[in-house]
Amino acid sequence: MMRKLQILIIPLLLFSMMACNSKKVEKEYPMFWTWLDYRPGMNFDSICTVMNNTGIDGVMLNAPTPDDYRKAIPIAHEHGIEVYAWLWTMNLEHGRDSIVKAHPEWQSVNRKGESLADTRAYVDYYKFMCPALPEVREFIKNKVTAYCEVEGLNGIAIDYHRFVDVILPTTLWSRYGIVQDKEYPEFDYGYHPEMLRLFKEEYGYDPLEQEDPSADENWLQFRCDQITEVANMIAEVVHAHGKVMAASPFPTPKMARKMVRQDWGKWNLDIVFPMVYHNYYTGDVSFIADCAMENVRDKNAMTTPYCGMTATNGPAMFDCMNAALKNGAEGIAIFTIGGLRSPEIRQQFKAYADSARAARAAAKGQPKPQITATANSDPFQNKGIMNAMNLRMTAYLSLAKACLLPEIRKANQAEVMRAATEAMQVNNPGDYINRLTAGSRRNPEMQPVRQAIAGQFAKDQETIKIDLTDYSLDKEYGYTKNYKVTDRNSNVTFDVIFYFYGGIISGWSVEPVMESFANYSKTLAKN
Repeated sequence: MMRKLQILIIPLLLFSMMACNSKKVEKEYPMFWTWLDYRPGMNFDSICTVMNNTGIDGVMLNAPTPDDYRKAIPIAHEHGIEVYAWLWTMNLEHGRDSIVKAHPEWQSVNRKGESLADTRAYVDYYKFMCPALPEVREFIKNKVTAYCEVEGLNGIAIDYHRFVDVILPTTLWSRYGIVQDKEYPEFDYGYHPEMLRLFKEEYGYDPLEQEDPSADENWLQFRCDQITEVANMIAEVVHAHGKVMAASPFPTPKMARKMVRQDWGKWNLDIVFPMVYHNYYTGDVSFIADCAMENVRDKNAMTTPYCGMTATNGPAMFDCMNAALKNGAEGIAIFTIGGLRSPEIRQQFKAYADSARAARAAAKGQPKPQITATANSDPFQNKGIMNAMNLRMTAYLSLAKACLLPEIRKANQAEVMRAATEAMQVNNPGDYINRLTAGSRRNPEMQPVRQAIAGQFAKDQETIKIDLTDYSLDKEYGYTKNYKVTDRNSNVTFDVIFYFYGGIISGWSVEPVMESFANYSKTLAKN
């Protein structure tokens, strides 16, 4: 009961703090949002009822055609829910294949000279266009205009307004079998001939002639500026139609600039829903707080900052929202409401949202607190991250023991390691066990192996004791710091890497040095 009481009280405390000098917000936007896919034939009235019962008062809706919005909007408005069209811009969505076939020359090109017209970057649906092409800009402008003409639509929220990820969040690396400790040519996009021509015309040289184009600040900023120009072109269209201009960019302007060439602090946005999906980055709620503080500082002055986060079907959902609202976010967007599966969690979310809105209404006209705190970029002072790293080390040591079990010894060892390391991309023991035992549609025959790894870890998590030497900085380059540390009890040495995209702790990884890990495994086998 005490936990529930804290959940309800914190929003009231946050908004009652508004007692310092600040300008009054002229327009009041819905406070709690969800992203949602709309498909013809779905029972949208029922979904809106669920949103009402959960406390959601705004929806970023992705529908195939403007006519689909004409059907959905009256229903949402009956429920008191505002609707923004959630539109992909630089990355094609509806009608993707036919557009690529008709205009392969629109597709983005990487540093190796490969076009997305006939190259795959991570996933099949990544079909990003080149923002430097006038034809692409006209295509996007016409698309946005068609949606702006839908009567009753409250706003436009653009997404995928960027280049292909030159750096993925660290927790996704194991999924694709990659390590992105620096910018690699196959993932570095923006080298379309027209882009290169325009850059050379302005700066007098070809970035491909540089020893390391990824280190060329002019080239990085030029690509960011191309994306910004298109974003502000869209904003002109949206504002001319009397709509609200919004976007769903990467977590902070500085991170987005490095990871996807998206300098969104320069976009003319009314409202921003940065995708602060902490479970993709550090996994710790401190990442949300850090990003919220950064965004208050680095956003466009005209922009109202919100915080986008993944829906969590448990108490952590409220810790995440508290971290955002306490540090400058003026509302929350969740991806998506379907992730709040428990009726109890939905009920608690509704109570939280209602209390936050009531507090905002009570504080209306009052000055807001100035956010003066800054993100702490020292990972060794972050207890949550350090505990998570110890968990990862424990999981590896337990895995070595599990590999001695008969049902695992006869399995493909590469698949065993892959299954375990993918499941390790979490910050607490329960989530690790759940990810192992949840099952894998991709490789169901590995399920007994996954169960065995989980069973061994359940036994070992309390008995394996980590006793670490001091962390030693091994190398440092770009946004990366690589440390080595040894567990005295097992003599296993671990590579620990921290990533600082945008100047904050934006990811980390832990892997055993294979020679020491192999020696530990041999010792276990002898015993």
